[in-house]
Amino acid sequence: ITGMDWVPALGVIYHLNSTELKHEIVVKVMVEDRENPTLDSVHDIWQTADFHELEIYDFFGIKFNNHPKLRRIFLTPEWEGFPLRKDYVDEANMIIK
Repeated sequence: ITGMDWVPALGVIYHLNSTELKHEIVVKVMVEDRENPTLDSVHDIWQTADFHELEIYDFFGIKFNNHPKLRRIFLTPEWEGFPLRKDYVDEANMIIK
């Protein structure tokens, strides 16, 4: 699972493949609401999505409905903003894109 900022939409890309059947599919899911981006969690289908959804929430701010414990895992809870969004501004650390 990969988080994306396509401006104006945010979203995720799911890379799915079957080693047994040798099939691969890529699914893009977009959400237009940048103020409250929300998607459904796939944690119940693929438990390994747990970490990836936490990472995407931390860096892009996309909330996942029904995620068992949605929280920041890399940044502190006090951190303001989402640093991998294209509109992110951090005067203190001067991130150059």
